[in-house]
Amino acid sequence: MSVATAAQPAQAREARAAYRAGAVAPTSGVAHGLVQANLVAVPADWAFETLLLAQRNPKPMPVLDVLEEGRVESRLAPGSDVRTDIPAYRIWRDGELSAETTDASVAWDEHPDLVAFLIGCSFTFEAGLVDAGIPVRHREHDRNVPMCRTSAACAPAGRLHGELVVSMRPIPASRVADAVTISSRFPAVQGAPVHIGDPASLGIADLGRPDFGDPPSAREGDVPVFWACGVTPQAAIMASRPPFAVTHAPGHMLVTDVPDAVYAL
Repeated sequence: MSVATAAQPAQAREARAAYRAGAVAPTSGVAHGLVQANLVAVPADWAFETLLLAQRNPKPMPVLDVLEEGRVESRLAPGSDVRTDIPAYRIWRDGELSAETTDASVAWDEHPDLVAFLIGCSFTFEAGLVDAGIPVRHREHDRNVPMCRTSAACAPAGRLHGELVVSMRPIPASRVADAVTISSRFPAVQGAPVHIGDPASLGIADLGRPDFGDPPSAREGDVPVFWACGVTPQAAIMASRPPFAVTHAPGHMLVTDVPDAVYAL
């Protein structure tokens, strides 16, 4: 795992300030060694089912914080504002993507009863991969991580249902076991992979055309390794069609002040 430094929270605050000012970029590699989080915010009458969906599907939806209606600051990042401090947001209406924006304040003005869930992100354990000398290809090529919908159904919760979404990282065959060991130490941020090898086993027809993020940039000898992904709630939104929701744009996370070691086993 990464070793926390005094500079890390300052890096996180600088990143959040930049996103609040309008900067947009995937957050993989930002504030190395700090926890990152996915966002899903729903009206209060959908909050219990969202929490239940997460409880029943902890691999893709490990809950790190819940912000009750009226709250916009996370305890994971003092001084933060989940309406503005993520680089890019998605606004959903009746299960359809209505807009993408760099500032979701208007969404909270429209629905002041929103309850926000911050969900662990696999970007967190990438620091451990990098520290161990395991290449993270999307970082090498300045791309977003590829994310794919699968044929695996999540355990439903009331009105909410949908399929598992996975992120994929091409890992050199000789380092796959190390990547599994390192990520396994972080169950609160997706933990160990859910699949290694043939994407067809997950119902993914074309890995070169991911549903979210950028196409993979693998090298000869790399093996596709798949982790549960915090974009899974967005698949549930598309399938279940709640009247309103706000999420992060895939690959664009809330960078917190919490060292990844806090969630390591």
